[in-house]
Amino acid sequence: MAKKQKKQAGGTPATVALTTAGVPYTLHSYDHDPASPSYGEEAAEALGVSPDRVFKTLVADVDGELTVAVVPVAGQLDLKALASAVGGKRATMADPTLAERTTGYVRGGISPLGQRKRLRTVLDASASTHETICISAGRRGLEVELTPTALTTLTAAVLAHIGRG
Repeated sequence: MAKKQKKQAGGTPATVALTTAGVPYTLHSYDHDPASPSYGEEAAEALGVSPDRVFKTLVADVDGELTVAVVPVAGQLDLKALASAVGGKRATMADPTLAERTTGYVRGGISPLGQRKRLRTVLDASASTHETICISAGRRGLEVELTPTALTTLTAAVLAHIGRG
């Protein structure tokens, strides 16, 4: 079952980045099941939050540059729309090992915040229809809830329609 935690100064690089920036957020933890086929859907169910308010962080290669796409777990990433959002021609999913090495996070726990190397970020425009959204806090079983505006500001994200239902 999901547990609410107060923000803390320690934690993951994502929570440290939020605390350092003075951004209000709520940390949610749950027991991650390694057998779960979808990290994002597992988080939505465990937290009792609609899957259109829980966003997954995906790393793609757009014309040779790693780019972060943040889209609702209820849908999929539109690679063509992602490429277009950043002025690129072609996007493919990044090699998972490269994504982990570059961000400093493990797959299923990649956060758009506090990455080892800050990557260009695109947030699906549907985020702006919600007061708050949930994203990975930097490890499996840990989500951070914050406003879409705060996420956009902290990551210098471009808002674009990059998800598809």
